[in-house]
Formats: sequence, structure tokens, C-alpha cells
Amino acid sequence: MELGLVTSNAGKVRELVAALEPLGHTATQRALEYPEVQAPTLEVVVEFGLDWLAHHYPGEVLLIDDAGLFVDALGGFPGVYSRYAWDTIGPAGVLALLGDGEERSAEFRCVLGLLLPDGGQRLFYGSCRGRVTRAPRGDGGFGYDSVFIPEGDERTFAELPLAEKNGVSHRGKALAGLVEYLGNSG
Repeated sequence: MELGLVTSNAGKVRELVAALEPLGHTATQRALEYPEVQAPTLEVVVEFGLDWLAHHYPGEVLLIDDAGLFVDALGGFPGVYSRYAWDTIGPAGVLALLGDGEERSAEFRCVLGLLLPDGGQRLFYGSCRGRVTRAPRGDGGFGYDSVFIPEGDERTFAELPLAEKNGVSHRGKALAGLVEYLGNSG
């Protein structure tokens, strides 16, 4: 299946293409813009985006996602506002908000939305528990990858090879659901 990846984030494109193309799915970045609403959940943001895309690009197969880093000690912030926080305070600002506090548990969450040619929609979810570092580490990945260590590891997402990150990350888990769906639906 040919999927149009609607994102301007090159890191997301790399992760999605790496997971989909070996399974025979063509994945290409689409430079389509759609309004991203501010909403209380990732799911609402993705559903709104899919509805808008279905209205403006009927008959296309498109994939969008929304993801966020939910830090327990910060009441889930930045969460659904992760992109805004990235643009304003960045990972350094999140680390400053945590200060020297011992509580550093967090969860990355992702919702992938698939728009089908008939206008149907499917959502796929993934999450990854872990903790926030005290300082950025690693050169790979994007976003908050340099400050997040997944459970069971001592390396940040930015220190993991892409295939290994895709095997444990929130986006990788959501992609696994998408891949299963594509395999079952033909």
C-alpha cells in the first residue's frame, strides 16, 4: 500500500519509512498542511486532523500522528503540548522544571491515524514508560529523544540505533499496530 506521510518532521519520516518499507509498503512524505487543534488528548488532535484531511483530500491514503512526552512530576506536562514546549522552552526547559528532583518518571505516547481511500479512519496507539535524564545525551533521534531513557535500558532514545528504538518506542508500538492492520487488510 502507498501511504502519504503528512508531516514536516524529518525524524518521523525516517522512523515511519524504516518500519513500513521493508514490509512492502511505499511511504512518501506529503507536504500537506492541516490545522492542528489544541485539545486535551492526542486522540482528539489526530481525529480532527483526519477529518480535515478526508474533507480536503478525498480518496487518498494518508498517515498522521501526534505524540508527546508526559512527565509524571509535572502533572503530565508537556504532554499534548510537547511541540509547543519544544518550540518555547525545549528539552532544557523541561529539565529545568524538574530541577534536582528525584521523581523523573515519564511516558512517551503516540497516536497514529490512517485515512483510507473511502474516508474510513483507523487509530493506532503506542506508549513507552521510562524516565527523564538530568542532561541531554546522544546525537540520534529528534525532539525529546536526548532526555528520555526507556524502561529496561540505560541509553536515551537518541543513543539507540533507529531499528532498536523502533522496537521499543511509543511510535514503534503504534506502527506495529498499523503494520498488523495493513497485513490483515491487504
